Formats: sequence, C-alpha cells, structure tokens
Amino acid sequence: MKCKNVVRKMLLVLLVVALLLPSIPAAFAEEEETPKKVVLRVCNWEEYIDEGDWDEEETIDLDSGDIIGENSMVEDFEEWYYETYGIEVEVEYSTFGTNEDLYNMLTIGDVYDLVCPSEYMVMKLMAENKLVPLSEQFFDTEDENNYYTNGLSPFISGFLNTKEINGEVWGKYMAGFMWGVTGIVYNPDEVTEEEASTWTIINNPKFYRQITIKDNVRDTYFAAVGALKSELLNSEAFLNDPDYAQKLENEMNDTSHEMIQKTQDFLQEVRDNVYSFETDSGKADMITGKVVANYQWSGDAVYTMDQADEEDYTLNFSIPTESTNIYFDGWVMLKCGVEGDSAKQHAAEAFINFVSRPDNVVRNMYYIGYTSVISGGDDDTIFEYLQWNYAAEDDEEDTVEYDVSYFFGGEEGDYSFTAPEEQTRRQLGAQYPSQEALSRASIMVYFDADLSVEINQMWSNVRCYNVKNVPIWAWFVGGIVVVLLGAFVVKTRIQKKKIGK
Repeated sequence: MKCKNVVRKMLLVLLVVALLLPSIPAAFAEEEETPKKVVLRVCNWEEYIDEGDWDEEETIDLDSGDIIGENSMVEDFEEWYYETYGIEVEVEYSTFGTNEDLYNMLTIGDVYDLVCPSEYMVMKLMAENKLVPLSEQFFDTEDENNYYTNGLSPFISGFLNTKEINGEVWGKYMAGFMWGVTGIVYNPDEVTEEEASTWTIINNPKFYRQITIKDNVRDTYFAAVGALKSELLNSEAFLNDPDYAQKLENEMNDTSHEMIQKTQDFLQEVRDNVYSFETDSGKADMITGKVVANYQWSGDAVYTMDQADEEDYTLNFSIPTESTNIYFDGWVMLKCGVEGDSAKQHAAEAFINFVSRPDNVVRNMYYIGYTSVISGGDDDTIFEYLQWNYAAEDDEEDTVEYDVSYFFGGEEGDYSFTAPEEQTRRQLGAQYPSQEALSRASIMVYFDADLSVEINQMWSNVRCYNVKNVPIWAWFVGGIVVVLLGAFVVKTRIQKKKIGK
C-alpha cells in the first residue's frame, strides 16, 4: 500500500509540474519584457535650455494658450517620457563651454549618449565615425510624437539635407536645435549703419580700441576673409554670378597657404586696433559703453540688445554685406554611449522631440535668446510667439511688413506681419534675418587635421606679440644692450683667466 501511495503522489506531482510548465517560460518572458529605467546622459552648452522657475509675470500669453517654465525642461521631459511611453528615464545632464571643450572631454574618455555641438564639430565627429544615425522611426511623419520631423523649418531642412560629409548628409546624424548668423552689434550714436555693415570695421582706425572681436580662430578667420575680400564680394559681377551661392562659400572657406598668411598679417594689424579678443565679455562691454561695436553671434546679440533696452540704451545689429556665417547647434548621438542600446536611442530621440514641441521651443527661445530650427509645421505657436515679441502696436508709426515665410513655409506673404521699422536692425533682424541678408549666408566647413595645424599656428602667431610693432629706437637700444652685455662677459672671462694664471 505504501508503495502505491508513493507512486500516486509522484504521479500527482508530475501532473502539477506538467500543468505549470507552459506558464513558467511566459512568466520569465514577462519579467524580461518589463521596462527598466533608462539613464540618459545628455551634454549641452551652458545655459542653453530652459531651467524653469519663471516668475508669474513672465507668462507668455498667446492665443493658443499660456506658456510658462515652472520646472526645468529636463524634469518635464522625464515626466512626459514616463506618461507617454510607460518607461522611467533619468537624465544625467551636464554642460560644456566650447566645442573644443566637448571634444576634449570625449577624447579623455567622458561618455555621453546625446550631445549638442555646433555644425563644424558635427562634421568632425561624422568624419571620425563617432556618431549613430537617427532611426527610421524618428523620421516617421505619421508619429504624432515626432515633433522634430513634423516641425522642422523648411529653410533649415534645406541645409541639413544637402550639406554632406563623406557622402552622407548632416540630417542623417544631426537634429538641429538652434541656429543663427554672425554680425556686428553697434551703438548707432557712435557708428553708422554703413560702417557696421562690413567686416572691414574690425580694422577701421576710426574706432581704435573701441571694438571687440571673437577670441576663437574660426569666427575671427571668417571675419578676416570677409574683410580681405570685401571688394570682390561686394562687386556687381560677383553678386550677379549665376553660381553666386557656391562661389561665396568657396571664397569664405579659402584656406590656401597664401590666404592663411594674408589673414595672419591682417589679424596682427587688427589685434593692435581692437579693444580686445573676447568670448563672453563683449556683451557687457557693449552694455556699459566701454566699446562701440562688437563682433557677435545673433543669439548673444539679442541678449545684448535686450539688456541695453533695460538701461534705456539702444544698440543695433548689422549683418555685413560681404557675407555672414550661418551656424547651427544640433543633437547627435554618440557611439560610445548609444550604439547597440535601443532603449537609450529611443530615449535620446524622444528628448530631441520633446524639446522640439512648439510650446517647449518657445520656452527655450525665451530663456536663452537664440532661434530654434523648429517652425512648428501645422502648429502656429512659434509664429504667434514671434508676433507676440515684435508685432507693432495698432497706432504705431514707422512700420514695415516683415515676411518670414521663408522660415515657416508656404508662399511669400503667408507668414508676414507688421513690425516697427527699427526692428529690422535690432532683435527681429537678428533672430529672423531677411531673405536678402540670408542670401549672403555661408557655411564655414571644419578644418581637417593637417589644416588645423597650419591655422592654429597662424592663430598662435596672431595672439602673440607682434614684433612689427617694436619701434626702431627700441631695436637700437636693444642692440646696444646686447653689445654691452657681450663686452661685459668677454671682459669677465679675461679677468678670470688672468687670476687663474
């Protein structure tokens, strides 16, 4: 009997196990499919995203609804991502000061998933095969959460999808964030619009020690080339050339040995004429009246003019007639962080889409002063914000019709509004330059390794003291000192020999 009972119990256990077997793999599979928290490492420019904590009076009251930054953009993204996809994400957010700083950080082994360099650094990272391409899903216009693809300005898209590195367009790897142009912020009481509308202002002796220029080789090289080629670039024959755009880009990217030497000689003269080379102090120098003109990026130009307005001090912005450098900052995913990790890539692309949502675009533009690459597509929030900032009052005089259809899409006049005439030379003209001004815009390509060595040496020579400035009398005195020192040394040696004998 005992044996039979044992056998029965064993059969019962086997039966239970058999019944449970199909559910065990399913349980494991369910556990494996449970989403885990994604840690997304993002590195962006300093003060280049809305950090929230706005005062209530800062509320932007548009017809489509009020916009205010209560929390930081990063915090809002983490909440939105969980609500939208049911996956928890933690953003480890850090910043860098310059493109070169970011590149050095990557070189020494810092690891990020998503970074936001400028276009020339994107070109460099593409050439070095360090980037992960954006996914096909990211470009799906049927996905309502793909705010970037559905809202990218057609004007910006024309750049990102035509400019190439090694046969691949930028837009395959880079999602734009902000864009702008370079020009001159100036005090109209001291500098005329004509004087500020040429790169030759940086060496104009009329403004001796009253101008600041950029303390980086790329921006300053561009300005120098524009000044050196001013006559050519402003000539009717050149302007009317049917291949003008390409020839302009070729001229502004002239890095021949001869041009580098000419640029060095020119910038050594400029060095003696300007107040300083600067990275960030130029804004304050303009606001305090220490200088009368400042070479500036358009986003910082807007900030400078805004701050001056608060002091009842008017500043203007001019785009040089020779050419302006059009620049982009954009999001790219790094192989060292994202490659092979679909969860990270999804979170990274979702982050790009979140900051490209029209209301968030407005928050970021308000907070940092730069212009987003997003026009909004069918959503008019961003155009409303533009009018909220710059539309003229009903009874205002001296107005113009300002057309930004090139940026927002559609036919000429579809996106036009009445603005104060003075704004064509101020914040509006800096944030959304006219089509005429943008026809003179040129991309500046990145310097490869060999070219970087030569240009960086040129820059070192410029930033060091210019021996050409040493007066003749100083050379004469210096020569006498050398002769006297030599005679003293010889005399001392003779005396030592006599003593030794």
